[in-house]
Amino acid sequence: MIAFTCRPAFALALLGACAAAAATELPQQRLGPGGVARVALGASADAPRASFNGVPVMVVRVGSQWTAVVGIPLATLPGTARLTLQPAEGGSASLPFAIEPFRYAEQRLKVAPGQVDLAPDDLARYERESAHLKQVTATLSDALPETLLMRAPVPGRRSSSFGLRRVFNGQSRNPHSGMDIAAAQGTPVLVPAAGRVIDTGNYFFNGNTVWLDHGAGLLTMYCHLSAIDVKVGDMLPAGARLGAVGMTGRATGPHLHWSVSLNRAMVDPALFLAPVAATKN
Repeated sequence: MIAFTCRPAFALALLGACAAAAATELPQQRLGPGGVARVALGASADAPRASFNGVPVMVVRVGSQWTAVVGIPLATLPGTARLTLQPAEGGSASLPFAIEPFRYAEQRLKVAPGQVDLAPDDLARYERESAHLKQVTATLSDALPETLLMRAPVPGRRSSSFGLRRVFNGQSRNPHSGMDIAAAQGTPVLVPAAGRVIDTGNYFFNGNTVWLDHGAGLLTMYCHLSAIDVKVGDMLPAGARLGAVGMTGRATGPHLHWSVSLNRAMVDPALFLAPVAATKN
């Protein structure tokens, strides 16, 4: 388990979470848009506080060193980014780190016009849901993540990868903000790491959906479910069932859409997957 030693003041908007973690528990680093940066902060007795684009970021201790674990939004341009750092002894600093170019795949599709441009009622519903989900993704709790590495919530092949940019009838849409895993209707969806249910509902695009809070700005989302077996407030251990694979919402077949949000940035879930142990013959 990652042991947090946070102070009450860390709940303020500009303050991050602190933790002690083993190096093997950190997600993979990818310094491109939609990736995760691991920014070295040096050694000190107490955790520094850090934020990126005004949003608190997780700070963990690896051995004697502090490291910021930063989610990089997909819209971030390559170049030099800056982490705002507030040492425990006072003052502030701006710490640069590089954002490298990273190219995601693109898919061009021809579909019926009604599948691209929403009807007024559907658009109004989508806008209401977007406002609500913006509040959900801003969740920052003092919960204690058991690990920063996860197991895939369902077995199966990846039918669509994170970051895929779809172009419908020549109109570009937002990049794919999660990982799609193809699985049969009704396949149990299991919790990849312990967390608390912070939202459930039926959404226009995402269908039946569950959000989990793992602590310190790390959230996960599960979409298109045929069944939701949990309620808001439930504390779920790793491996518990939260629902079942379906095709609710805008889906052409049964699959699970799985998203990971870190400091309010959707990042590639593959970076958080724990290595699968090799089987012996």
